[in-house]
Amino acid sequence: MAELSTLTEDLTRRMDGALESLRRDLAGLRSGRANAALLEPVRVEAYGGEVPLSQVATIAAPEARMLTVQVWDRSLAGLVEKAIRDSGLGLNPAGEGQTIRVPIPQLTEERRNELAKAAGRYAEGAKIAVRGVRRDGMDQTKALEKKTEIGQDEVKSWSDTIQKLTDQYVKKVEEILADKEREIKQV
Repeated sequence: MAELSTLTEDLTRRMDGALESLRRDLAGLRSGRANAALLEPVRVEAYGGEVPLSQVATIAAPEARMLTVQVWDRSLAGLVEKAIRDSGLGLNPAGEGQTIRVPIPQLTEERRNELAKAAGRYAEGAKIAVRGVRRDGMDQTKALEKKTEIGQDEVKSWSDTIQKLTDQYVKKVEEILADKEREIKQV
């Protein structure tokens, strides 16, 4: 049974990674002040691929309702501006050379609902990641059964353990989402 504990440790570590990623993504959805983390999920078409905004610019919050993005390569300023506008965060950046000003609008009920929907999309992505980890665990279990290293009873037991672990993590994702939605909808 030592292999089951090794497998569950690996699955737990990977599911924890999905939760951490969700927390990072949700940190960008702020309901109050401007926060540089708001732009962390933004990806920019640059250098032949998509890169995180933080790899092509410096993000700062000089005022409570304003973010500034200092683009390092002047030729990318337009692409950065477009990426922020198309990010689904409801922001309207204004370019001034290499500096892009991003005013943070006052949150309306409609905007709060948009942010709650974005949080829901992030949570759904985390659930998909957790289920992908479960699928990998189930595949590993079936592979061990094929190699006749474990029997059918153990496969059933391991599958149940993996499913319980998955259910725990899906519940954690839903709790994190509920907390974030409460924070967003709080006026």
